[in-house]
Amino acid sequence: MPELETARLRLRRLALSDAAGLHRAYGDADTMRFWDLPPSIDEAETERRIRFSAEADPSWHAAWAVCGRESGAFVGMVNYYAHQPWNRRLAVGWILVPEMRGQGLMGEAMGALLAHGFGALEAHRIEAEIEPDNTASARLARRLGFRREGLLRDRLQVGGMPRSVAMWSLLRPDWQAVAAG
Repeated sequence: MPELETARLRLRRLALSDAAGLHRAYGDADTMRFWDLPPSIDEAETERRIRFSAEADPSWHAAWAVCGRESGAFVGMVNYYAHQPWNRRLAVGWILVPEMRGQGLMGEAMGALLAHGFGALEAHRIEAEIEPDNTASARLARRLGFRREGLLRDRLQVGGMPRSVAMWSLLRPDWQAVAAG
């Protein structure tokens, strides 16, 4: 799992030592309202979630801590999952700690992850499942070149409640056009 860098960020493998940083997002009910898990009860639960992610087969799932390039401060997490090399497809997700919103950091981090997905992972299609009311993630997906395809009704069960998501996709040729300018 390579480290990825941007002008302001360094993306490295998510580690147990990131539990305090990630808990600032995972423990925040407002931030987690559009995630596929309920908020973590405490930092120990966030650590268990990191351990589960770290133990996943990297050919299926990988998660990066997003950190300030100079400061090293934890600002969020990006991941891919449901990687299907035979279909040249994978899905991505992202989460940002609340105090870092509005700085364009997640767009920068996701740009690096998309370059890795279309490059080293040889994806042709990258998907993102975004809840219809998650306007911030929908705006980010649109800026990155994703297109909304449709609604997947009751796709998730979070805390025992069904939740629908919109399917967004980015195809390699569309990404190349966005990346070129």
